[in-house]
Amino acid sequence: MKHFWAIVLLAVILSCSSDSSNRNPYLQEVRFRFELNLNLPLYSNLKNIGNPVPVTNNGVGTRGAFVMNTGTGFMAWEASCPNHTPNNCSTMTIDGQNVVCSCEGYTYSLFTGQLLDRPDDGNRYYDLLFYNAAQSGNTVIISN
Repeated sequence: MKHFWAIVLLAVILSCSSDSSNRNPYLQEVRFRFELNLNLPLYSNLKNIGNPVPVTNNGVGTRGAFVMNTGTGFMAWEASCPNHTPNNCSTMTIDGQNVVCSCEGYTYSLFTGQLLDRPDDGNRYYDLLFYNAAQSGNTVIISN
């Protein structure tokens, strides 16, 4: 019986995770759910692979979201630059299949969310904040 409790205690200790190192300190992870109807002209570009669409409705993320059909599914990303607190220049703009932050010119891929021109200065830099995106018929639901 003594070994049983030792195994249970070990399992509890090993199952606990305190890894908060991936948490972005600049962006709040707000809760939302928004549906994009692909039959509407505003979102019809999402029927084609590689055509990102900005979603700027109130209540969607911090500064909105960028949604893109990758060919294997949909990706949705926060529209505010992940490497500083939201301010007057931090809402990114679409540049092809990337987005660019006008504050310092950082470029991020809408396929992967990665910072493409990551400085090699030893500082920590964050990739885009990911949102869930799921297709149901002609509707794409983005949420966090």
